[in-house]
Amino acid sequence: MGIRLLDHARKQTSYVFAGKPTSAAGFVSEAFLLLVSIAFTSASVAPLRPGFYAETCPEAEFIVKDVMRRNMIREPRSAASVMRFQFHDCFVNSLKKSGGPEWEVKLGREDSLTASQEDADNIMPSPRANASLLIDLFERFNLSVKDMVALSGSHSIGQARCFSIVFRLYNQSGSGKPDPTIEPKYKEKLNRLCPLGGDESVTGDLDATPTIFDNRYFKDLVAGRGFLNSDQTLYTFPETKKYVTLFSKDQRAFFKAFAEGMIKMGDLQSGRPGEIRSNCRIANSRPVDALLVS
Repeated sequence: MGIRLLDHARKQTSYVFAGKPTSAAGFVSEAFLLLVSIAFTSASVAPLRPGFYAETCPEAEFIVKDVMRRNMIREPRSAASVMRFQFHDCFVNSLKKSGGPEWEVKLGREDSLTASQEDADNIMPSPRANASLLIDLFERFNLSVKDMVALSGSHSIGQARCFSIVFRLYNQSGSGKPDPTIEPKYKEKLNRLCPLGGDESVTGDLDATPTIFDNRYFKDLVAGRGFLNSDQTLYTFPETKKYVTLFSKDQRAFFKAFAEGMIKMGDLQSGRPGEIRSNCRIANSRPVDALLVS
């Protein structure tokens, strides 16, 4: 079990989003979308609980927290990737390296026996999504508007690709013009970073403090400096604007709402058969007759 946990924590190699490899330090936009996709394919099954591995692997939490601490010291952006572990038997109880709230993580989540790109595609919101679409998506899983806005605050850390914003810089809604909600000086900065016809794999910071988990993300939205359309729309849509305004002024309120939202998302589980893998990268070997039955 200890080997499995170490292996799980050390998955700092590469992942694939939309068919493209990306570093495990990852861009928080992709990490968050993956986090959402995993949690949102879920329904309640056996309850999760703190201390799930206390008897089978007492050192589990210490091992993983130690590995993650060292990884985040070496590469601060990996804090964004840590959040996805919440939905892969996460053992890291907070984002201490980057600051931010703490919450008790419930353990015991089973790994899926299969993977479905179609399920992920049907759930993951696009960077082009507007607040109304995001509200509808989160409501399907009993997550409130406040939960959604707070969880969007995960974009307080990390980066995203130019691919995600060229449309709003040069052709918002097919208009052939930029998104008028972008603050002019910030738009000039983005134009230099992501010129039309340029390298769309270039990355930009999601807020002005991309390695610190704070409420700067919401302050930037109020100032018209949101990197993604799906972020800035939270301030231009009345139902979400009030929470953006609140969190921009009250970091403690943001931290509290974010922790509550993460706990609610973490309680979502898949109703499909699963297993505790001996190697988290691959499914456990199963007898032929079991494969035929499933």
